[in-house]
Amino acid sequence: MARNAALRVGLIGAGSMGSLHARVVKSGDATDLAWVAEPDQVRGAQLAQRHGTQWLPEPDLDSVDAVIVAAPTQFHHAIALQVIGAGKPLLLEKPLADNLAHTRELIDLAEARGSILMCGLLERFSPAVRTACEIAKAPLHVSTVRHSPYAERIRTGVAGDLLIHDVDLVLRLIGGMPTSASCHFGHFEPRSAPDSEDVADAILQFGGGQIASLSASRVAQHKVRTLTISELERVIEVDLLRQVITVYRHVQANEFDEDAGYSQQTIIDIPVMRYLGEPLQLQLQHFVSLIHGTADAHAERAGILSPHVVIDQLTLLARSKPSTATSPNEEPT
Repeated sequence: MARNAALRVGLIGAGSMGSLHARVVKSGDATDLAWVAEPDQVRGAQLAQRHGTQWLPEPDLDSVDAVIVAAPTQFHHAIALQVIGAGKPLLLEKPLADNLAHTRELIDLAEARGSILMCGLLERFSPAVRTACEIAKAPLHVSTVRHSPYAERIRTGVAGDLLIHDVDLVLRLIGGMPTSASCHFGHFEPRSAPDSEDVADAILQFGGGQIASLSASRVAQHKVRTLTISELERVIEVDLLRQVITVYRHVQANEFDEDAGYSQQTIIDIPVMRYLGEPLQLQLQHFVSLIHGTADAHAERAGILSPHVVIDQLTLLARSKPSTATSPNEEPT
């Protein structure tokens, strides 16, 4: 396909996330929204009309250069098999599939066919997260909080929907898989399916002794998205909603100042953001780069499995009775 021609992108799924993808694809210079495929005609047609394209009850894979899937998780596997089988580059929302076996199958199939496969792990493209990860040199303790009000449209639990983002961030910050873990699920919301957890709290420990504490919830009354990276000489705090980074360095005074009433002080730095742009737009730009061959498609596929492996192990831990700490030491193949 010509590098200067807009890529014809098909969108499967017209829900909340699908509408965001539609806006970004339509507004991009390198992409054009060819169609919206959605079984619900009213919802699909409304989204298609809003962005000046056509609604289809089923995807027409022959008419597009690439596909974005924002359908419910339980449909990811079957849809992805069709898209990869048709040889189309695929951006598939997280989690990649409804279980680890299906996730492996999709990655292996894409690898065998040399197909472009990207998972919608959106925080990888957050300017604040990317900047903080570059600033961090030797993380010892990482803490994440990802809390939201309840959204009835999301049928899966918070581990695959929310916690997977922070697992992915921690694995990238530490640079390896955990050697041990513990996890607890909470089931509180009566509208949730019996096997869909509303709260997930996990502790991960790594070979170098580093510890990560992760909390995800959908029973909060407002959104909270924070990342805290503690090193020996400083703490890096990230507000993911406001895209703000603050670095704290504690200073111990030699003498007690009676007038000031304290003997400690903290130096606060506000780093300059190294990247600019909406994460979803930056993610789409990377997808386009993969299609044009200016980004590494093999490395992209290789980076998908690890957070899914950890989420699978945490889920097994949380659902086991009695709950015990164990090692999620399965390495991606």
